[in-house]
Amino acid sequence: MLSRLWLSLFLLGLLGGCITAWHGQTQIFAVIAQALTTSAETSVHIGLTLAGVMAFWLGMFKVAESAGLVDALARSLSPVLRRLMPEVPEGHPALGAMSMNLAANLLGLDNAATPFGLRAMRELQTLNPSATQVSQAQIMFLMLNCNALCLLPVSIFAYRAQAGSQDPALVFLPILISSLLALSLALSLTMLIQRVRPDRVLVAALCVLGLILAGLGVLHHELSALALSQLSSIVGNALILIVIVGILLTGTWRHIDIYADFIQGAAEGAKVALSIFPYLVAMLSALAVFRAGGMMDVLLHFLQDGWSALGGDTAFMPALPSLLMKPFSGSAARGMLLDVIHHEGVDSFSARVAAVVQGSTETTFYVMTVYLGSVSLRDERYALSLGLLTELLGAGVAVLVCYAFFPSS
Repeated sequence: MLSRLWLSLFLLGLLGGCITAWHGQTQIFAVIAQALTTSAETSVHIGLTLAGVMAFWLGMFKVAESAGLVDALARSLSPVLRRLMPEVPEGHPALGAMSMNLAANLLGLDNAATPFGLRAMRELQTLNPSATQVSQAQIMFLMLNCNALCLLPVSIFAYRAQAGSQDPALVFLPILISSLLALSLALSLTMLIQRVRPDRVLVAALCVLGLILAGLGVLHHELSALALSQLSSIVGNALILIVIVGILLTGTWRHIDIYADFIQGAAEGAKVALSIFPYLVAMLSALAVFRAGGMMDVLLHFLQDGWSALGGDTAFMPALPSLLMKPFSGSAARGMLLDVIHHEGVDSFSARVAAVVQGSTETTFYVMTVYLGSVSLRDERYALSLGLLTELLGAGVAVLVCYAFFPSS
């Protein structure tokens, strides 16, 4: 699918260039060639920034893992997971793997979360009576991954910092609120379909989510948009420092070699970032041709006219390609986010929308393909349709939250 998408972007860019040249603007092909060169340079800058960020945070994750913090978080999540998936017995290895997966997602470390997620699917398959059809527990786990709560979206902060944002963590609270709402919707719908009866533990967990959302709602009501933005910046930046210092102090208290563990994890992080770099080059080059040829403007103009005719505000429209691509491919959506940042400005309203959508939604098709493929399950039942529905709702929530936080943009 990605191959067809990638080819289509080049073909549409060429078509747009030919149409533009037909109307007398023969310099268009030089413009497209220059855009290709610029996109390659942009990929290098972004790749270097991302390598440093991934190395640092995977280094921290390794220290947290050695210090027992990740395992402690996993144990705290197990009671909720057991009740969401009643067919999984207490003490089953799947609970630990799922908890580690969710803990990595919570810290915004998607690449660290995937190995734990694959292990969890294999452990859940040992409880699945079918060799081809996904089980109820596996569907619930997939929904938790497709709507994973992200507490520290460090990669989004890194992209914004690399693009020159004066306050990369400004989008922290919008991403947190969007993630919480998306997770609440996904859990509620899945529990309703699977007829999971909430006991005191589940009710307490849902009440905690509700109280957090209510508290954030009160803040939104009481504070101005400027004050909300400032609060998001303060909390986001302070939380990063608190997490870092907390991990290092805990590791020191547990008498582990925090420096050696950090170096080991950082080396793995650098390898992860290098593995992402070719995808950035591929997608940004295709998007550069697509945009420079004029077809991006034609598409956005068509969508803006249609939405405006319905009475809707069109300020978020430049972020729409990133929003629509997120369910299919994380690398493609990442490329489109960077494209919006480059052309609209890192602190423009549309770039903020794209960043919040990127930080609060998941790649449903990727998650389904990789996780189900890892255990050779061909019948996903209602998992894909439910995943796409919850991701669409989550993206819509993200746009609305941005309008609430940045109404003057």
